[in-house]
Amino acid sequence: MKLNLSLTVALFAGFGLAQTGNAPSASQSAAEITEKSIDAINYVHRSGATKIAFVGTDLMPSAKGEAKIEAKQGKTNINAKFKGLQRPTSFCGECLTYVMWAITPEGRANNLGEIVPDGSDKELNVTSELQAFGLIVTGEPYFAVTQPSNRIILQNAAKEETLGAVDVVRAKASLISPGVYNPVKTNLEPLVFNSKLPFEYFEALNAQRIAKLSSADKYAADTFERAETQLKQAQDYASQKKLQVNPIITASKSAIQTYEDSRLISLRKQAEEHQAAQKAAAAAKVAAAQAEAEKEAQARELAEAQKQLADAQRAAAEKQEAEARAAAAKAEEQRLQAEREKEEQRAKLLQQLNTVLDTKDSARGLVVNMSDVLFDTGQYTLRPVAREKLAKLSGIIQLYPGLKLAAEGHTDNTGSEEFNQKLSEKRAQSVRDYLVSQGIPDASITATGLGQSTPVADNGTAKGRQANRRVELIVSGEAIGTEIGGGH
Repeated sequence: MKLNLSLTVALFAGFGLAQTGNAPSASQSAAEITEKSIDAINYVHRSGATKIAFVGTDLMPSAKGEAKIEAKQGKTNINAKFKGLQRPTSFCGECLTYVMWAITPEGRANNLGEIVPDGSDKELNVTSELQAFGLIVTGEPYFAVTQPSNRIILQNAAKEETLGAVDVVRAKASLISPGVYNPVKTNLEPLVFNSKLPFEYFEALNAQRIAKLSSADKYAADTFERAETQLKQAQDYASQKKLQVNPIITASKSAIQTYEDSRLISLRKQAEEHQAAQKAAAAAKVAAAQAEAEKEAQARELAEAQKQLADAQRAAAEKQEAEARAAAAKAEEQRLQAEREKEEQRAKLLQQLNTVLDTKDSARGLVVNMSDVLFDTGQYTLRPVAREKLAKLSGIIQLYPGLKLAAEGHTDNTGSEEFNQKLSEKRAQSVRDYLVSQGIPDASITATGLGQSTPVADNGTAKGRQANRRVELIVSGEAIGTEIGGGH
């Protein structure tokens, strides 16, 4: 006779639950818990060995295996064989290895041993004190984990010849989400393996970074530092010219176990810290509710007086609102008037400047264009006609206090870039110096040379090159509604 023991496996993704063994709190949403049934068998009722199968889950359907199980007095021997195990990093960034677990009817998980994925068929011979259990294989970050993850890749299945019988029991075992190993959801870089070093060494490196992600260096500093010392010992062994594998494995395993201890301590302390914060928040909420109740009592006592005050305030508020609307309307009218005045000033100034030199309006301001003919060829000395025009220009600009000017020199691409840059700077400076001499405030005008970098025409033609040889005077300011630097 054969009966299956049904275990309902609860996957706890909540913070710290799997490590502490706590039941889910009422505040946890149903989305944090799912259920999965596996078979468990009581092997104590039959003498001799029996066989069960392992079947792959959706995570790794190609994986399979079988186990020969024999219950003896006080112990159960398990000989498990596996095929088709792929590397766990294909479905879990934190996972490096596999662990086989025995799940009791009460939901307790027992780490039976590690199955290192190296592409070959694997065999695991272990002994357990349990006599009734289900078997699963999960992807894990290292061998020393104390609670199975929900990355189940294999689970046992009874064969026709499987011996064992118990009553059907429902039990819950806590399976942790890999997110518990990576609570901050950092994208972990793949570890770079060295075939000369043992696998345990890289598990230790993985354990180190997982402990850090769980803030073990903060919440379990002493234990974490002890693990660091053990890992340093393994690294020292690994750096020796004459490599000895066994000392590296020993030190690495010690480090893995200590890092796992520090991680569990950290999670427990963080859970305690979180619970303390929740208690404080609850107490604050009660205090706030009591204060609110007192306010309501006082409010009832003063209801009549407040009603009279509210009527008066309402009347005053309506009056203030009307006054505010009137003030806002007046302010808007003043703003629009100021904008109109600026636009009129701008148009008037544009017209006046155009009587002296070609001027256009732009987002940057009014752009006065002084062509190359105002300078001697290849020189930066202003010709008499240029000084005459600039003198007229300065007279107009001084009628508008507060304006800002920027003289920008430009060249064509004839000659070297260095020569053109210096020529553009000197021409812009000549224009600036002359305008200052004509009464333009020194602080209100700048000079910049842009060389051949900003042509306005094709340098491939004589006409285009002549257009590019120019000094532009950018006129802006609050008086005409534009600041220099407002865009081209």
